[in-house]
Amino acid sequence: MNVIFTCGGTGGHINPAIAVANILKERDPNVNILFIGAEGHMEEKLVPQAGYALKTLPGSGLSRKLSLEGLKRNVKAVKCVLGAVAGCKKIIREFGADVIVGTGGYASFPALYAGSRLGIPTVVHEANAVPGLTTKLAANIATRVLVCFEDSRRCYKKPDAVEVVGMPVRKEFICTTREAARKELGLTDEKLVISAFGSQGAQAMNTAMAELFAIEQANGFPFHHIHATGSFGKEWMPALVKEKGVDYENCPTVDIREYIYNMPTLMAAADVIISRSGSATCNEIAACGTPCILIPSPNVTNDHQTKNAKVLADCGGAVLLPESEASARRIYDEVMALLEGDRGAQMRKALKRLARPDCADRICDIVFELAKR
Repeated sequence: MNVIFTCGGTGGHINPAIAVANILKERDPNVNILFIGAEGHMEEKLVPQAGYALKTLPGSGLSRKLSLEGLKRNVKAVKCVLGAVAGCKKIIREFGADVIVGTGGYASFPALYAGSRLGIPTVVHEANAVPGLTTKLAANIATRVLVCFEDSRRCYKKPDAVEVVGMPVRKEFICTTREAARKELGLTDEKLVISAFGSQGAQAMNTAMAELFAIEQANGFPFHHIHATGSFGKEWMPALVKEKGVDYENCPTVDIREYIYNMPTLMAAADVIISRSGSATCNEIAACGTPCILIPSPNVTNDHQTKNAKVLADCGGAVLLPESEASARRIYDEVMALLEGDRGAQMRKALKRLARPDCADRICDIVFELAKR
């Protein structure tokens, strides 16, 4: 069986695809897997690191700006899509794909469209409560449409054809125990806080984290803090931390890096996670059962990150903090409240009840079913 996964742009699109690919390989070691993505994006790092072949094509996302600049970008995007569709057809024929699975990002549409034109079964999985533009377009041509939330059905033209499966997460998020993770990291009794705001990073939150490090220093560094700046933040955020008076390079409790590659281990070991609330992140946190402070991005379509975070907060598994209220002092106070009280233990139980660990297996069932056709 030959399966193509198409995704890209952010870890939230790529990691779920890798999770399903890993389960496919476990269930059938002879399955051949190929990823298709866009040039110059996160998939070029994450996919090869996971051990899978990757083909990339030029790509450009659409702009919603009603301006000359936006129009120019959209003309470029359409040209890229047309070129990418032709390129994908060539790749699909050479690979001999039996099924194509798309997990989001504009990079996924050309492969899904090309596959549908060649008569190959296609699967679209939407991570968020509200579908993005790519999913809306792809859902019209896909063989199967899969979503995370029951309420998401109403967003599609044919709700009865949409299946609710949850969000696939890598097996490591489900199986890694807190004890094993802390032993691997060499942690004993010290508290660990992880913060990350997406593979690209967020300027407002990186700025808040720099201020947070200064507050931690003023209070004697009460916990170990690992922060991922993202690709944009790496250029300026470390210097800002130094401006705040924190010599992080010589501080054993502060760890600043561009990206966290061993996230399953760190999430399992952590006492608190501070992050955005993309669907992938929310489901990874639920699988690990780690108390969290979720700060939804205010710059996403239909405010879907707030809706994702609300799912966790309503069940008692998260602190939902709007970015407008997320000052460094407020975040510090919320972190300390979780570290010092018993609320963290209650959050862990609530998150474990919310997790759907069989999601990747269910998607694999669908892939096998379609391949038999």
